[in-house]
Formats: sequence, C-alpha cells, structure tokens
Amino acid sequence: MQAASKHKVFISYHHKNDQLYKDRLSNLNKLHNIFKDQSVNTGNIDENLSDETIRRVIRDDYLRDTTVTILLVGTETAKRKHIDWEVYSSIFDGAVNKKSGILIINLPSTKSEMSTAAHGEKEKKILHPEYTNWMSIDKLKDYKDRYPYISDRILENLVKSDVQISVIPWSKVNSSNLRLLIDLTFNNRSKCNYDLSRPMMK
Repeated sequence: MQAASKHKVFISYHHKNDQLYKDRLSNLNKLHNIFKDQSVNTGNIDENLSDETIRRVIRDDYLRDTTVTILLVGTETAKRKHIDWEVYSSIFDGAVNKKSGILIINLPSTKSEMSTAAHGEKEKKILHPEYTNWMSIDKLKDYKDRYPYISDRILENLVKSDVQISVIPWSKVNSSNLRLLIDLTFNNRSKCNYDLSRPMMK
C-alpha cells in the first residue's frame, strides 16, 4: 500500500494493563505498513496536568487528524476516564476535529471470541468464513451480555442501526484483516450518527 493512502489511526487502550497488545499491534503495523499511528504513548502526556488540559491535549494534539480509532478492550478498559475521553473525542463531529470511525478489538483477557460485523458481506466473508448464519441484535441488554467489558458509551452506539462499529477478538488480528477493517471503518465513518448523550467520565 502506498504511504499516501495510509489512514491515520489512534489506538486507545489501558496503558498499565494492555501495553503488550498495543506493542504487538504497533509491531504488526511496522512490519506491514498498514496505517499511520497517531496514538498517545506512555509518558507523552504529563499526568499531573489538569483533566481539562489532558482532554485538550488528547483532542488537539493526537486525535485532530485521525480518521479511525481502534479501541483495545481489556477487563478494566471501561473504567478508565482517559479512554472514555478519547472515545468521546473520536465520535464527536466538530468544526476542526471531525468524527472518526471506531473499531473494537477484544483482548484475550476478556475471554470473548464473539464478533460484530458492521460493514457488510465483504467483512463477513473475508474475516468470518466460519459463520454462515448471522443474527441481528437490537437490544442494549443483549449487547451487554455479549460484551461485558465494553463501555456503555460504545454499547449505546453498537445498538444504533445508523452506526457502524465492528468488534473482533484478538485472535482475528493479522495484517490483512486489520488493513481491511481499517479501510471499511474509514469508508463508513461519515455515515455514523453517533450517540453523544452520555456525559464524559470524571
């Protein structure tokens, strides 16, 4: 893939618990030149700054030019306020910082092998050839049962028919799958009518 066509991606994750998987994703990207990584790395932002300043730095310095946010979900991810701020800023469609597409990867700690294929038949056939029958879910409770470690903000958007967010387990992560999912997420981002009603975590 040409460098000019690479999408700018922000990876949101719990730095203390899940750095290993962020590093593995980064190494996969370095080997296969899949995307341009715009993520916050450990030590990039002074944790002694005020919450408002940290939110502004994340939004203006890291998320500003990105078009896809990958959320790595572990067992503590939903409880982390900085991750919630990153997700909120990713789905907010501002005058300067436009909304991004969201891709969810459930990490092994969640013990989840379930998937949501939001981008149509191509995604289903290439990523999930083992599945021949797909069911539609339209109730928030069913999503909560299916993905107990995904935050309410994401679940409230998964249930919306006019939002396309795919969910895959870590076992599905390889260079070709990741490239396809980033492309599909990028292509459908402008169609997403995200629910922003939930206040940001404090």
